[in-house]
Amino acid sequence: MMRRALVAAILCAGMAAYCACDTLAQEPGRAQAAAKSAAPGVLTVDRIYSRPSLSGELARGVAWAPDGKRVSFLEVQGQGKDARTELWAMDAATGAKSLLVSAEKLLSVLPAPPAKANQSTGLGRIAPSQYQWAPQSTALLFQGENSLTWFDLQTQTPHTLVSGKETLADAKISPNGRYVSFVREHNVWIVDVASGKPRAITHGGTEELRKGELDWVYPEELGIKTAYWWAPDSSAIAYLELNESKVTQYPLVDFDSPIGDADFERYPVAGGENPVPRVFVASLPGGEPRLMDTGKGDIYLPRVEWLRDAKHLAIQRLNRAQTEIDILVADASTGTSRVLLHEKDLYWINLSDDLYFFSDGKRFLWSSERTGYRHFYLYDLEGRQLAQLTKGEWEETGLEGVDERRGAIYFTATEKSPLERHLYTVKLDGTGFSRITHDAGTHHPVMNIAADCFVDIYSNAMTPPRQELYAVDGRRVATIRQNSVAELATFHLSKVEFLQVRSHDNVQLNAMMIKPPDFDPAKHYPVLVFTYGGPGVQVVVDEWQGDRFLWHQLMAQKGFIIFALDNRGSAGRGHLFEEPIHFRLGAQELSDQRDGAVYLRSLPYVDAKRMGIWGASYGGHMTLHAVFEDPEDFKAGFAGAPVTDWTYYDSIYTERYLGLLPQNEESYQESSPVEFVAKFRGKLLIAHGTGDDNVHFANTLTLLNAAIAEGKFIEVMPFPGLGHGINSPAARRLMMQRATDFFIDALK
Repeated sequence: MMRRALVAAILCAGMAAYCACDTLAQEPGRAQAAAKSAAPGVLTVDRIYSRPSLSGELARGVAWAPDGKRVSFLEVQGQGKDARTELWAMDAATGAKSLLVSAEKLLSVLPAPPAKANQSTGLGRIAPSQYQWAPQSTALLFQGENSLTWFDLQTQTPHTLVSGKETLADAKISPNGRYVSFVREHNVWIVDVASGKPRAITHGGTEELRKGELDWVYPEELGIKTAYWWAPDSSAIAYLELNESKVTQYPLVDFDSPIGDADFERYPVAGGENPVPRVFVASLPGGEPRLMDTGKGDIYLPRVEWLRDAKHLAIQRLNRAQTEIDILVADASTGTSRVLLHEKDLYWINLSDDLYFFSDGKRFLWSSERTGYRHFYLYDLEGRQLAQLTKGEWEETGLEGVDERRGAIYFTATEKSPLERHLYTVKLDGTGFSRITHDAGTHHPVMNIAADCFVDIYSNAMTPPRQELYAVDGRRVATIRQNSVAELATFHLSKVEFLQVRSHDNVQLNAMMIKPPDFDPAKHYPVLVFTYGGPGVQVVVDEWQGDRFLWHQLMAQKGFIIFALDNRGSAGRGHLFEEPIHFRLGAQELSDQRDGAVYLRSLPYVDAKRMGIWGASYGGHMTLHAVFEDPEDFKAGFAGAPVTDWTYYDSIYTERYLGLLPQNEESYQESSPVEFVAKFRGKLLIAHGTGDDNVHFANTLTLLNAAIAEGKFIEVMPFPGLGHGINSPAARRLMMQRATDFFIDALK
């Protein structure tokens, strides 16, 4: 449930019902069969969740060459058994395309998919890049499950660097291009590109003591993507050591096993023992790694990076309550450190990836939510603020590039509207603020290192994403993938209407509505409310929502009005908008959703006696609150993988919002929907994977125990061995077909 989870989802061709990418390879030909069995222009669950995707398909593996002159991407030529994947490059200045690696040669170096997917979502959750550019832009690195292959672009020849039975992960090329590093057997290794000789950089790593290797909770809830970092001059590697010895081992039973085999994950529950982090620096010539001084106490070390001088590290330190953050500057040769910057928040600190150190060795860029909205600030290396670069009642949502030569930064933000995301620029003195992208909707730019051009991944609520190449002045250079899906027009999709609902305490809340295609204002329609409601996620946004949007259109075709509202606590409107949920999850969110229900009841074409609600993960949690605590409004609910008891959830996420245990035990109890199950008198469907390593299946079982004690019936669809996203095409179709029938039976 980490912050800004939807960003990663939108970069895929579409989003699944669980607010996560649906990258599943579904059975070929099923779409054609589904189309034949359905009436013309009518959506079906079978068609939505079969291939080819109605969201189309974007070019995969988009990556800039380090020289910034070319952008590369994978393209599939042909269809079905004749399909072949090629690697192409596009000239940044002209848009001219050229073949980089042929299908035949690519087939020999692209990693094969694993024989059996892990049942959980967290173990191995961070998929490796399909390829990486070497720093000199003359070679590529391909990473397999247990191999690394170097591909020389000039000679078009591959060279195996590492192979074997041991799984490897997190491969990186050193800045000078001489080495490739990777994680294997809980240690950091390097291999010399020229000689092919591998050697371990760290020693003594185990499952309990991870060296340069991430665990489950750090990437999931702190958004950290790696646990080791090359020095800019390739002389050393800094790495994060995570001591997991006191962290609970949670069993995920393999139901395909007749003897009850299980995967075990280190899962720190709220109030339990956390991993103990330390940062070391290992020199390539050898010697004992040096420990960096990060202080004592129960802390997190969520970000580490080198300064440009290759002599110092910047380490971000967060207290366990997540209300204070420090930037420490540590001497890589001695380990001594000093506090460069300190920030406190009355509620909680949201992390970002906006820290940037300039090559002059005198300044750094930092973003903060101290005003209630995230904005950029310029500091010197003594921690003195030099300038505030952005300001206003809107938030920047990501640093995309820095052009030191022209003294400008590039970033995405909600300045135009919280429903949209655009690319902006501002100079380092705070002048020259301007918007670069203009099409209404959501833009996800991928900039080159020179920050003079970018690939724009753009979509809006009614249009699947496309990929285009732009110059930084806003001039379109070329189209990479238009991604037109002609079949969508045959379904005559209803328009998404954006609106605002005023809460009872006079706050304007963003909402959206989809009406049936044959809408008649004189009729009375049932309503299906979609919710997520939790921090870091926004559902009312002018952006293509993939399979979830198409299922909503299916339900609209079946006579439902679709409605969604972003309550306080959700993303897109700054830290101030999030804060009301602090120390009580479910209360403010449900209050705002009730105001949404009041608005719906005021509409003459809404049948207030036939309203249902659905959502997954935090949205499942909110669905339970709604059907238990507000049965007058919400007669039926569908909850996917819901959190039912926050003492079952992980420490970092839960303590951020509910505080530490045992001193905030009452907040945990009041935030649990289980406490209100006695009030339930409607209909409820729950879907949950038994292999869910994020929201454990025990959450649903706990709720069932309470429901049994109260004599309440809840329908449950357990999916054996599947994870948080129900990552099986057959299971997804079955689940969404049942959800369809469930709401028709309950509300029609």
